[in-house]
Amino acid sequence: MFAEGSVALVTGGSRGIGRAVAVDLAAHGVHVVVNYSRSEEHAKELVAQIEADGGSASALRADVTDEDAVREMFRAVRSEHGRLDVLVTSAGVTRDKHLVVMSSDLFRETMDINMTGTFLACREAMRIMQHQKRGAIVTLSSASGLDGGFPGQTNYVASKGAIIAFTKALSYEAAPHGVRVNVVAPGFVETDMTKVIPTKLREGYASRIRLGRMGRPEEIANLVTFLASDRASYITSETFVVNGGGLG
Repeated sequence: MFAEGSVALVTGGSRGIGRAVAVDLAAHGVHVVVNYSRSEEHAKELVAQIEADGGSASALRADVTDEDAVREMFRAVRSEHGRLDVLVTSAGVTRDKHLVVMSSDLFRETMDINMTGTFLACREAMRIMQHQKRGAIVTLSSASGLDGGFPGQTNYVASKGAIIAFTKALSYEAAPHGVRVNVVAPGFVETDMTKVIPTKLREGYASRIRLGRMGRPEEIANLVTFLASDRASYITSETFVVNGGGLG
């Protein structure tokens, strides 16, 4: 699925969907650079797990909203490996609150981590990939970015919808350089983000999903790995919703 010596960077790779993506990419022979901001222990644990399973990985710390830190992270990848074949932007947060009581700081924080972090990572990845004339970028959005989410999610939905529009626009710039860009938009998935939802609400949501349950991070990772691989060589500019049949 991947050329020998391929290198991937996964932002927010120490936990949740990002962690599952890192594990799956490594299982397919890719060296995975696990980006983290605060979860150093989780990142080191993940690298050790991947190596114990016969894979190759390393960890780099960078706040995805810090332009200088993101730039330095990609410089380190290029210096260490001389290439970057895959970028997966998985870093993200939810900060739910009804609009009438939402502060502008809370709105900006959500947009900064989810959207600005995606922008900065994609920009630095493109600066490497356009010279290689190859590469694949997979951004992580949310089904909420398409269907409007739930009350209290105006900031989250705005950021995730922006990622979809951003990725679509980027695909036009990337294609002439041999770089493919796609979006994966998960529905309800068992992660730290969704664990904070009260049990009764979680059960209610699950009952409205056609497959009758929440998704697993590994199920999202399977698609991300495929889109990042050579097997998806004719797929770009697409948004893939993975939500078990939705909440309709």
